[in-house]
Amino acid sequence: MTTRRTVLALCGASLLLVACASTPTFTAQPPIVFVHGNGDSASIWQTTVWRFEANGWPRERLHAIDLPYPLARDDDGKAQPGRTSTGEHMAFLKAEVEKVMKSTGASQVVLVANSRGGYAVRNYIQNGGGDKTVSHAVLGGVPNHGVWAVKGFREVNEFSGTGPFLTALNAPKNAAGDEVSGPVKWLTIRSDNNDKFAQPDGLWIGAKGTPTNVSFDGPALKGAQNLVLPRVDHRETAFSPAAFDATWRFVTGQAPKTLAIAPQPQPVLNGKITGLGLSSTDPASGNYSNNLPLPGAQIEVYATDAATGERRGAAVHRKTVGADGLWGPFTAQAGVAYEFVVSAPGYATTHVYRSPFPRSSELIHLRAERIAAADKDGKSVVTFTRPRGYFDAERDRLALDGKALPGVPATGAGVSSSKIKLMEEGVRPISAEFNGERITGRTWPAADNRVVVLELTY
Repeated sequence: MTTRRTVLALCGASLLLVACASTPTFTAQPPIVFVHGNGDSASIWQTTVWRFEANGWPRERLHAIDLPYPLARDDDGKAQPGRTSTGEHMAFLKAEVEKVMKSTGASQVVLVANSRGGYAVRNYIQNGGGDKTVSHAVLGGVPNHGVWAVKGFREVNEFSGTGPFLTALNAPKNAAGDEVSGPVKWLTIRSDNNDKFAQPDGLWIGAKGTPTNVSFDGPALKGAQNLVLPRVDHRETAFSPAAFDATWRFVTGQAPKTLAIAPQPQPVLNGKITGLGLSSTDPASGNYSNNLPLPGAQIEVYATDAATGERRGAAVHRKTVGADGLWGPFTAQAGVAYEFVVSAPGYATTHVYRSPFPRSSELIHLRAERIAAADKDGKSVVTFTRPRGYFDAERDRLALDGKALPGVPATGAGVSSSKIKLMEEGVRPISAEFNGERITGRTWPAADNRVVVLELTY
């Protein structure tokens, strides 16, 4: 008779996914390191991490990195405060991979990247020793042949397909002309024609009517498995359910059990409060995104009525954050919408409204905002944002305060946030909707140096 010990021994010896379980065994699940794109943060991988967890991947083997200064330099070869070069980007990724390998004891990792993050992945594998430490690389929406490829036009920028950085990365690696380095297994995921950074026309780089010399298949790489997802936008190449499905199949060799995000009864939430500029604590240092902690920032969390945005009583969580910027942990209630209020010297009091959280996450990052000079005459300033994708007026059901989204074009997916400046006095409910996800907040007065953010999860 086959004993339980015998079965376990057979499983341990084979490590075959289908031999022992419907999902990979723990020893078959390498750490995955997620790499965000230009101007983004680790928080953008929140739903992807949830889907991996829902399919049995251990949370401690899912790592999303936060590049302190996530924006690329204008000239890759010249120092620029608050921005990173390709070399600095690669060095940061290499250090993070080494930390993950040390903490997990793993000999290799899987790298999954979106947009600019894929440049660091390719650079690390080709030039930083990653060919030995990486088993699989998944590149979602990475402009591998540039956002433009025009001789003489901004070739010092890393996004130039004719510049030195991408020319070196794309140089043939073998007689077959492959653009990827072995023995790593490579997958690229791209849109058929809806990625703003893989367009033959220069509309999205401010040069409408000018050829970019980049085609819709610009993210594809010779020697990789290249997958096309219809109609997805630039970010959805990495963060959509379809992108997760493709990534899971590529890494494990089988279909995921579910694309849904399995709920938990009392999600525990945490994340980092970040700010703007070269220094988060110095308003004079700029208004661009950084991923630095904002020590001394204060947070209050309120349960809200999902229909009106009104608070359901007193704050359910308060904290003054320390040097690490962490604002939690906070135990949320299933099915409850929340308002996160962030205040810090040099910033507007920022009211962030979110849909109910289905699962625990340490990637609920919150950014303190400032009111733009052009908006200071408004009675209330409200931004509707979709971090994990863009707004597509032809494809999506969209509304902000019952109207079409300002700034969203009639065709194409190239805008991920929409802002309105209300000119009437008073505090009232304001709602935003995207394909069934509805968020309702309140119109806090700009005169009190307050801004409102309605942030989508999906």
